[in-house]
Amino acid sequence: MKKIKNPTACIIIIGNEILSGRTVDTNRDYLCKQLNAIGIDVIESRIIKDDVKKIISTVNETRKKYDYIFTTGGIGPTHDDLTSAAIAKAFKVKLTKNKEAIKILEKYYKKDLMPLNRARQKMAFIPDKAELLYNPITKAAGFRIKNVYVMAGIPEIMKAMFKNIVKKIKAGHPEISKTILVNTAESNIAESLSKIQNEYINEIEIGSYPFFQKGKRGVNVVLKGKNKKKLNEAQKKIKSFINLL
Repeated sequence: MKKIKNPTACIIIIGNEILSGRTVDTNRDYLCKQLNAIGIDVIESRIIKDDVKKIISTVNETRKKYDYIFTTGGIGPTHDDLTSAAIAKAFKVKLTKNKEAIKILEKYYKKDLMPLNRARQKMAFIPDKAELLYNPITKAAGFRIKNVYVMAGIPEIMKAMFKNIVKKIKAGHPEISKTILVNTAESNIAESLSKIQNEYINEIEIGSYPFFQKGKRGVNVVLKGKNKKKLNEAQKKIKSFINLL
């Protein structure tokens, strides 16, 4: 049977506050779960600093390797929000004040009786040829340029942007997942698991995740794949040798 090939993705988390440990990133976990649920395989994720050269090199490297790139962080109003400018340089286009983005911000801040100062206007500077990504919360848009989707770093805003993105991107075949709880040490099942994994090397992914709870040890064996028949076969074989322990 021909192996099902899904679209691939890389997630790039941008922010010095993440690398310093001051802020705990939750965006990556959310995006991984959402993308895998619609059949987009997340192959890689990176956390990088707010640095123009680093953003350019990372985006240019990954956008050639994967179908989708999702970035979070660095599109706000402050001096260290460098992502938009870096993406423009990565694609060798100008960073200009987007007419649609500025209109959205003008309407938003006028409603709240707040001035659209220079810092807020910065959020309307978008790379040329980019498509705006709607932000229903603070109205400062993200954007898409080719296969790169640039979103806010604040989790609530990122999630709101992504909900609109997911309606437009090409999905794949979601993975099926099964978990087998084994009450033994991981080393007792390692060899048998390896043999079964080799039987289904291109069809099923078998993961072994040991745990300690209340003084007892065990293993969660997780099977993932897109072929339900093969998944059930592998599960049956694992349960068979576990019963012999």
